[in-house]
Amino acid sequence: MSDAPRAPKVHANLSQPLEELALNLRNCWEHTTAPVWSRIDPELWELTHNPWLVLQTASKKRINELEKDPEFYEQVRELAHHQRESLKRPGWFQQQHPNSPLSSVAYFSMEFALSEALPIYSGGLGNVAGDYLKTASDLSVPMVGVGLLYQQGYFRQIIEPDGSQRALNPYNDPGQLPVTPVRNGEGEWLRLEINLPGHKLWIRAWQAQVGRLKLYLLDSNDLANDPAYRSITGELYGGGPELRLAQELVLGIGGWRVLSALGIHPEVCHLNEGHAAFVVLERARSFMADNQQPFEVALAATRIGNLFTTHTPVAAGFDRFAPSLITEYLTRYSLEQLQIDPSRLLALCREHRATIDVTSVRAEPSG
Repeated sequence: MSDAPRAPKVHANLSQPLEELALNLRNCWEHTTAPVWSRIDPELWELTHNPWLVLQTASKKRINELEKDPEFYEQVRELAHHQRESLKRPGWFQQQHPNSPLSSVAYFSMEFALSEALPIYSGGLGNVAGDYLKTASDLSVPMVGVGLLYQQGYFRQIIEPDGSQRALNPYNDPGQLPVTPVRNGEGEWLRLEINLPGHKLWIRAWQAQVGRLKLYLLDSNDLANDPAYRSITGELYGGGPELRLAQELVLGIGGWRVLSALGIHPEVCHLNEGHAAFVVLERARSFMADNQQPFEVALAATRIGNLFTTHTPVAAGFDRFAPSLITEYLTRYSLEQLQIDPSRLLALCREHRATIDVTSVRAEPSG
């Protein structure tokens, strides 16, 4: 037997499995990968609990050192393998409803509280939305989330020595958040447009992996936009009525268009609070275009697949907009896209209005 020394074992690069683990927000409720990030940079991990940030800022030298550690190497490979196998395995929904025709549920919310690594939430409503996605992933329910990627998120409170409050809005750098650009079939970054009064607004799309499912996040911070409009998705619950209306148009109309551009056609559209109400109109518009039907028919046909839940069932929890503001922002959409008079649109959304009987509307042949 030869007494020659053995060559050191050569390990494969861990970049891919580390990225898989860091970019899946499953780590925010399973916590099995926490020792990995703590090993890479314990101080930064303790400060941020953001695996993607830890991985992005780690030096190549540090990663190379850890790759040569057999224990760390096997730990990462085992965790990545376990995650892949867990996400591929049929879940509760497939086992209990193997022949279900349901292919997708779209869950729209103004905020999602999944992890402090993705600070696009403020409180209870975001927690509800985040738990919906986590549970849907665990149960393997076919769901996608749709929200907004805020450049600053919700303000941080500082109490001054005199007891007064100071609001801080730290910038959310997308490059350090666990999100990636949404790509179209040609590999290009998905961008789409919606019309606001007097100008066109470009919207970019990002995605976060939440266990088995995806959360699509829209933002208006596109260089093609006028500086005044790049900040539409700047702050969560910031600004006055006009900014809030613009945000809700981006969420509802822009969100549905993103799903359509990706070939996702949900049978069920779940609105978490009234902020996403405009998705009801855009869904009806899509039905009109696909089936050559008038708005009333489209609204009646699609409303059965729309669900609504409220988190704050008091008057202060609902946005109200002046009719003049709705007319300013939605007249063109109403006339050109929905093909109805703006007064008809206003009648749909008034706080006090006569009940409209849609059961008597008959569909005309689309031929």
